[in-house]
Amino acid sequence: MVIVHQRITIIHTRKPVNATMNDELQWLGNSLGLFGERDKDRSAFRIFLDLLKAAKRGHPLSSDDLAETLGLTRATVVHHLNNLMESGLVVHDGKRYWLRDPRLEILLDELRRDMDRTIDDLKRAAREIDETLKF
Repeated sequence: MVIVHQRITIIHTRKPVNATMNDELQWLGNSLGLFGERDKDRSAFRIFLDLLKAAKRGHPLSSDDLAETLGLTRATVVHHLNNLMESGLVVHDGKRYWLRDPRLEILLDELRRDMDRTIDDLKRAAREIDETLKF
């Protein structure tokens, strides 16, 4: 998979104590910057949950499927899917969407590799700049 543009956000927040599964998933998504404060009806979280359930079944979903199931407009669903794709969590084939990996631990490992590649690229560029500036 080639990712042309990816935005990975990590927000360090305290993990909830005695949390439900939904609380844990909400914390995970919040820690990845997926669910913004403007998302009052938690539509991004609900889309993420449906994609997670679909991944467990091995069944990708269309934006229409998600909109109908969740009672959201297709535009809202596509907006959140685009954000999830930009973060590197969701992939698509044009009509169907699914999590990059259905196992969250593996999904986070993939994101870590993406971040490591980006940091390595930045370090190479910084080294070249330092050499040019004769530091």
